[in-house]
Amino acid sequence: MKQQVMNNVETFVEVESQSSSKKKQVGILGGTFNPVHIAHLIMADQVGTSLGLEKVYLMPSNEPPHVDHKETIAASHRVKMLELATADNPLLAIEKSELEREGKSYTYDTMKILTEKYPETDFYFILGGDMVADLPNWHKIDELLQMVHFVGVKRPNYPRQTTYPIIWLDVPDMNVSSTDLRKKIAQGCSVNYLLPKNVLHYIQEKGLYLNGV
Repeated sequence: MKQQVMNNVETFVEVESQSSSKKKQVGILGGTFNPVHIAHLIMADQVGTSLGLEKVYLMPSNEPPHVDHKETIAASHRVKMLELATADNPLLAIEKSELEREGKSYTYDTMKILTEKYPETDFYFILGGDMVADLPNWHKIDELLQMVHFVGVKRPNYPRQTTYPIIWLDVPDMNVSSTDLRKKIAQGCSVNYLLPKNVLHYIQEKGLYLNGV
C-alpha cells in the first residue's frame, strides 16, 4: 500500500511506505550552516514531517563548489552548532560525509557514496527555490537525478517551472540568512530568535563571527 502525501505539497506525490518498499526514506539538507539558523531547521522539519521521512540529515559542506567562494569557520564549530540545534528534535540528525571526504563538496560525489553505502535507503535532497533554478549547472546532474528525489521549497520571486522532476513543498518563508546573521553579530546587533538560544550562547562563548566571517 502506498501513502499519499498532499498537505502542503503542490500536487499529489506518492511516497512508498517503509513497510511496502522495505526502504528507509530520509532527507538531506546541505549547506555551510555558518551558522545554522531557524530557517534551516524549519525547512528540514517541515519537509520531513510533510513527506513522512524517517530522518532528515543536515549535511555541512567542506568546500562548496560555487563560483562565489564562501569563507567558513572551522568545521568543528559548525558541527557543534548543528549538534546543539538538533538535539531536541529526534527527526533531525547530522551527516558529516562531506567534511570527512574533504575537497570540493559536489553533491553527485556525495550521493554516489551514500547510495552505495546505504542501498536500502531512498534519499530526498532538499533545495530552496533559488537552487532549483541553478540545477542545469550542477555537476553530473543527469546522473544525480537517478540517485535522489529532489524536494523544492518554494521561495518568493523564484519560478517553479523546471524540466527536472521536483516535489514542491510550501514551507513558511523565513527571510533569514547566515550572511546577515554574521554581519549582525559583528555589529553587535541582536540575533535573538533568529537561531536557537543554545547556538547563540555557543557563538558568544567562543567569540565567533566578531569580524563578520
